[in-house]
Amino acid sequence: MIEIKPAQHIDAIITVPGSKSITQRALIAAALADGNSTLLTPLASEDTAYTSAALKAMGIAITPADDQWTVNGTGGRINTPDQEIFLGNNGTATRFLTSVAALGHGIFTIAGEKRMEERPIAPLMQALSGWGVDIVSIKGTGCPPLRIAADGIQGGKTTLPAGKSSQYLSSLLLVAPYARNKAILTVEGDVPSKPYVTMTMAVMRSFGIHVTASDSLNHFEISQGSYQPQTYQVEGDASSASYFFAAAAITGGTVTVTNVPEVSLQGDTALVNMLEKMGCTVIYGNGITVTGPKKLRGIEVDMGDCPDVAPTLAVVASRARGRTVIKNIAHLRIKECDRINAMATELSKLGARVVEEEDALIIEGLDPDVPMQGAEIETYNDHRIAMCFGVAGLVVPGIRITNEKCVAKSFPDYWDRFALLY
Repeated sequence: MIEIKPAQHIDAIITVPGSKSITQRALIAAALADGNSTLLTPLASEDTAYTSAALKAMGIAITPADDQWTVNGTGGRINTPDQEIFLGNNGTATRFLTSVAALGHGIFTIAGEKRMEERPIAPLMQALSGWGVDIVSIKGTGCPPLRIAADGIQGGKTTLPAGKSSQYLSSLLLVAPYARNKAILTVEGDVPSKPYVTMTMAVMRSFGIHVTASDSLNHFEISQGSYQPQTYQVEGDASSASYFFAAAAITGGTVTVTNVPEVSLQGDTALVNMLEKMGCTVIYGNGITVTGPKKLRGIEVDMGDCPDVAPTLAVVASRARGRTVIKNIAHLRIKECDRINAMATELSKLGARVVEEEDALIIEGLDPDVPMQGAEIETYNDHRIAMCFGVAGLVVPGIRITNEKCVAKSFPDYWDRFALLY
């Protein structure tokens, strides 16, 4: 357990680790490329370690050295591992590597922690079946563990049913160039978290594969091809940066994050625009600088495209005048924990006024002059819950965070960098 000390004045310059989302996409593209790629400033964390270990079990050599990794791509040739592929609670890797395994020949088992066995993957299974993949949910739940009798991907036409995660779509896109026939993919319903899909296509493009996509991102055509080896720079993680931007907002201080660009592949940079609407000052140049106002104001915002930073905004909203409505976030219920319920429960412990809806959080902010009470915060083994309540502790004395080491999933040295705020 860690107790957070309130901060009197914040004026900090921070560098965050490489983007988890980009690192995992670049790892897949580099692994499937024909030759050696170098990833610069990738994220070394619990999640990316699971991804790397699984790829190594499939025959891809990955050599880390300082702030870069060398990936010896095998041109889409996937070995059959001797044992199950265990991915912890890494939802991204579970979805991506399910499709990568389908490129192989033999029996693959994809497994994870108990929470991962509650996270749905049936839409991806159905779409892969349409491409001729023999895949089943071992427990019949539409969730992992999965058994894949792999014999490559046929390609042709398939449909991805409506689902709560864009990762199903990204997973299919990443392997589509290696199908035996041109891949044509139709997506039913609204596509959640669209910036993550455009991120996937951008990474694919950097490795030499072009995807033809409709403006709505409901129809895709991918010709046969092979990723080309690259030296690829991973930008700083915007989700990780969000906690430092929020720290500036909630304290009235100033924080610069040096390695998240203004023009980013990551949709989570949208949080900066939201903080600006709440009264913060934002300056671009040498990274992104956020300065908090004397008093924040509530806003209504759709966070369907950037759900990972919704918990961060919820903490800021608890100290903003007026009502904040964070909507279109139903997919937060199938993350590492049910983040909508977790945020409502834990913010309420501090005295915040929070209403939990199926796909939204409504927060009646307290004036900064109204004190909130410290409490022991349950993290639900969710890195984002731990990190955002660290921010709350900057203005609320007595916040104690349990299982604070769960941040290793995406930001292993978070608490060390957090200490730079003091």
